Amino acid sequence: MRYYIIAGEASGDLHGSNLMKALLKQDSNADMRFWGGDLMKAIGGELVVHYKDRSFMGFAEVLMNLKKILGLISFCKKDIAAFKPDVVIFIDNSGFNLRIAKWAKAENLKTQYYISPQVWASRAGRVKKIKRDIDEMYVILPFEKAFYASHGYEVHFVGHPLIDAIADRPLVNENAFRKEHNLGSKPIIALLPGSRKQEINKMLNVMLKMVNHFKDYKFVIAGAPSQDYGFYQSFIKGNNVAFISNKTYDLLSISFAALVTSGTATLETALFKVPQVVCYKANFISYLIAKRIITLKYISLVNLIMDRTVVKELIQNELNEEQLKMELHAILQSSKRETLFLDYYDLEQKLGGKGASENAAQLIYSTINN
Repeated sequence: MRYYIIAGEASGDLHGSNLMKALLKQDSNADMRFWGGDLMKAIGGELVVHYKDRSFMGFAEVLMNLKKILGLISFCKKDIAAFKPDVVIFIDNSGFNLRIAKWAKAENLKTQYYISPQVWASRAGRVKKIKRDIDEMYVILPFEKAFYASHGYEVHFVGHPLIDAIADRPLVNENAFRKEHNLGSKPIIALLPGSRKQEINKMLNVMLKMVNHFKDYKFVIAGAPSQDYGFYQSFIKGNNVAFISNKTYDLLSISFAALVTSGTATLETALFKVPQVVCYKANFISYLIAKRIITLKYISLVNLIMDRTVVKELIQNELNEEQLKMELHAILQSSKRETLFLDYYDLEQKLGGKGASENAAQLIYSTINN
């Protein structure tokens, strides 16, 4: 079978690579062509466009790069038509993927979506387009199945792929890891400022203001695979700040606490059982637009899944030196940490067990053969 897969960002690359591995178990002769990253490329097939080449954050940034985005959409349609896939598989990345899905469905191609767009967060009217353009939807958050059902669309809950990604990773020897990266013996506070340059610029400056307030801890920046070390160099000052690129899971596995930009990383941090403060600050115009259309009570996946405040969220103006200092101090205290650990355990139970990628691959393979 011929599979055309479209993923964006580092998280899409991770989940896409695991889905590809699972599809190869179902179909050893699978021919895969895809948009993604290095992890997907390592599985095999043909990488068409790397997610680094189409990473734009927020409404304002999208508008500024609209010509490039429209060019990529046009190219993608032509590339799919030339490949003639048996199925087009979309992974998250709704702004791009839903536009391609509309065209693909009109071309009578089979369309399947793994990891739902966050239509439950804003513009629920998009469900009508999804029902029209997507043959099968595979969701990874437990509340999504009920959400879609309320709109008359039956979807498949397959579990969350992060459970597999974290459970299957090699164990880290903490002493060797500290020695390799010259981290010393202080407890580590991980800084996860995001993957795009725009958000890193906004988040990291505030996060690093904590260094002088917590001198008994080592602060370690988790470098995104989409950015090189040179970009981070201007942020790194003093001996109490270290930088480690593309080893976020290894870093979280030995961290005492973390400051995390809102996104998939909040859930990853929770699954590693690391107390965290969630941070978010956008371009002012982007934030005003988002505030008008997003209807959620929370921005972090942890709180959304639990439907209550488990981790503290500092949003926009709340993300300042004093507020962050106070919240970081709180999660370093034993009483708060014990509560968080219990909540994290409940969170993991809600996400289901292992096997999300395998579940999705089995369903994809069976439905396109019917």
